[in-house]
Amino acid sequence: MFRATLRGFLAHKGRMLLSALAVLLSVAFVAGSLIFSDTVNRTFDRLFSSTSADVTVSPKEAFSEDDQFTSGEVPTLPAALLRRVAAVDGVADARIDVSVQNATVVDARGAQVGPTTGAPTIATNWSVWPRSPVRLTSGHAPHGGGEAMVDADTARKKHLAIGDTLRVIAQPGTFPVRITGIVTFATTNPGAALLFLDTPTSQTRLIGRSGVATSVNADALPGVSDAALKRRITAELGSGYDYTTQDEQAKSAAASLSTFLDVIKYVMLGFAGIAVLVGVFLIVNTFSMLIAQRTRELGLLRALGAERRQVRRSVLVEALLLGLAGSTLGLATGVGLAVGLIRLMGVFGMNISAAEMVFRWPTPVAAYAVGVLVTLVAAYLPARRAARVSPMAALSDVETSGSGRPLRIRAVGGAVLTVLAAAALGGAAASTDTSDAASLLGLGILLSLIAAVVAGPLLVRPVIRVLGGAFPRVFGPVGRISQRNALRNPRRTGATASALMIGLALVTGMSIAGASMSRSFDHEIDKTLGADFIVQGGSSYMPFTREITDRVRRVPGTGAVVTQRYAPVRLTLPSGRTAKVVGTAIGSGADDVLNFDYAAGNTARALAPGAISLDRDYATGHRLRIGSRVPALFANGRTATFTVRALTTQQGAIGGFDDAALMMGLSTAERYLPDSRDAALYVNAAPGTDTDALRASLEKTLKPYPQVEVRDQADYKALVRGQISVLLNLVYGLLGLAIVIAVMGVVNTLALSVVERTREIGLLRAIGLSRFQLRRMIRLESVVIAVFGAVLGLGLGLVWGFATHEVLALEGMAALAVPWPTVVAVVAGSVLVGLIAALLPALRASRMNVLAAIAHE
Repeated sequence: MFRATLRGFLAHKGRMLLSALAVLLSVAFVAGSLIFSDTVNRTFDRLFSSTSADVTVSPKEAFSEDDQFTSGEVPTLPAALLRRVAAVDGVADARIDVSVQNATVVDARGAQVGPTTGAPTIATNWSVWPRSPVRLTSGHAPHGGGEAMVDADTARKKHLAIGDTLRVIAQPGTFPVRITGIVTFATTNPGAALLFLDTPTSQTRLIGRSGVATSVNADALPGVSDAALKRRITAELGSGYDYTTQDEQAKSAAASLSTFLDVIKYVMLGFAGIAVLVGVFLIVNTFSMLIAQRTRELGLLRALGAERRQVRRSVLVEALLLGLAGSTLGLATGVGLAVGLIRLMGVFGMNISAAEMVFRWPTPVAAYAVGVLVTLVAAYLPARRAARVSPMAALSDVETSGSGRPLRIRAVGGAVLTVLAAAALGGAAASTDTSDAASLLGLGILLSLIAAVVAGPLLVRPVIRVLGGAFPRVFGPVGRISQRNALRNPRRTGATASALMIGLALVTGMSIAGASMSRSFDHEIDKTLGADFIVQGGSSYMPFTREITDRVRRVPGTGAVVTQRYAPVRLTLPSGRTAKVVGTAIGSGADDVLNFDYAAGNTARALAPGAISLDRDYATGHRLRIGSRVPALFANGRTATFTVRALTTQQGAIGGFDDAALMMGLSTAERYLPDSRDAALYVNAAPGTDTDALRASLEKTLKPYPQVEVRDQADYKALVRGQISVLLNLVYGLLGLAIVIAVMGVVNTLALSVVERTREIGLLRAIGLSRFQLRRMIRLESVVIAVFGAVLGLGLGLVWGFATHEVLALEGMAALAVPWPTVVAVVAGSVLVGLIAALLPALRASRMNVLAAIAHE
């Protein structure tokens, strides 16, 4: 049996090629993501381990660096701590670090010198120490306020040289520097741009006061462990600071990096999951058709004494061989994919050497587990079906997979699943709790997808009779034959169309959700935003220097200018637990530029000293009401107790980062966050001033500050839509892969169908069917199957989209939008998919020798 299995596999290897490609793609994305993340992690582990000090003393942090950056404050500690740290027993060397990531550096042309890919621009003081990640390779170190050094990668990309002049836009103000030296990375360049100043200039120009530092770093003497040195320094300085060893520093940095890596990893695993899901249908179809074509062969094996379990095992062994072959090729492809990703990171400034690629043992284990298990699971049902065929039924070529009892079972199962899916989706639409609604929505989508797959063959005959109803009239006998070919085996047609259905259903559902979100935000902006213009950073949450605010206020024709800042706080709720909230601080005159929707209170009460406003639903959920006292901890460690003086509806709170929609007055924020910076300016034109002229004046004034942009309502809407589009484009990329694999499934089904109908095709050719008519027949069959999948996908996607909209409405996104151009494109694309998928099978069928085809067994 094993020899027969092996020969059968080798005899049909061409027919299994497309199934192997589905396995290859899924394994490649799994292997590539693991290799890439392991390589980047290893590279940065080495970087952090080799460049971190043995012990680092930093300001006490109540929040993460992201929260501190949001407010614009730079946590500092006294530089005088350096002497105390250096005097600790066991310290070999100590130095202070004065660095910020909120400065903007521009060249003589006004172009931003820093990276635009999300990596930071780090302005820091220059110090020489053995573990420095950079070394001076040309020029000299900076001395005095007018000199600076840049890293070689930035100099090369931005065409900078020694002697060039730069402008540094920092929180205390803007100042010019001249490049006096170039430094080169001795380790991996993480993608950041580095600007080095001398220490006094870093303190006064970057932070705004002398005698401060952002950290104190200490190296241990030989024989002194990092943990021991940390204990000694802690005993000397007390509990008012954070202390981290080199290992802890490396782990913290790696944890921050993992957020970025997780995005790439999950995207690639999403591609792998889509490939697996759609590939299952392809593999099931392939093995079902191969078994149908080999009915006589299997019957002969049974007649010669092969048992059912041997036949079943034979089919599973073929699946195992397919899985092993696809996994091996997929693993090799995954290595190439990882190399491509590493090189892509180089384009974005993260220079990782592909020669240091990490290939750990979990990678091949995961690759083969995915490839082999998916193939075996997909082939199991066809294997059972093959084992159930009796020798006599097989020898008489009786059709065993058309309709009858299996379809009746499908009808019952599909009906039950449809009822359960409808109940879950209905529950999601009726729920008033967002988390419950989201859970029910996910369950409903899963159940409805399974129901559509199970019941798909039942819909083949009624739907395809309608879709192909015009074929006989338009294309004559060829159209009639193509329609009947699609109706011949409902299970096969349903499985082939299901692969397309999944991709198109997700495209439709996500398109409706995305369009509804965009329209809801548009309506909310129209309702809430009353300002003529908004001045914001390139990222809407990025704070900017107060120098920009002063310049905007002095622009001729400017009327009201209302400032907004972000204030990260940790609230202590009545339940006793704490909740981190990123609130907004609004200046006076808010009602002139923003339209708040209050459930209780008003703007004057909300922005009064010591007062805050909260979202009504958030307050109710946490047992807060008007007059409640709420203790709060700010990012810089200061504490306060606020009184709830107003409640807003969630829709009316613009600029909030979370469900709390916390808002306070600017004077309150300045009291507790004195070094915070403006994140947005709401600007109205003065009476009698043309808004277009004011915009031109604002843009001219802010031209030297490329980190900010002037936006009107239309620009703000476009910004929000662009953020939604980023997510949608990612999803469309995933679904594009699903559609590619689905096309492969249609190609495979048609190719195997052509082989299965060899004698029939020969007889048709013998009685006068031309090659052109034969190709048309196969193309029409492919198109009707593809459109059938599109119809199912559209119906399913519309249901998903409407249910998703009901869940989004709980978060204030109540507008419903159906992107009809996308719907039309889906239908037109399905016709194109059918035509493309039929090219090779139709060409192969038309080239058959007529006599050989008639004689085919």
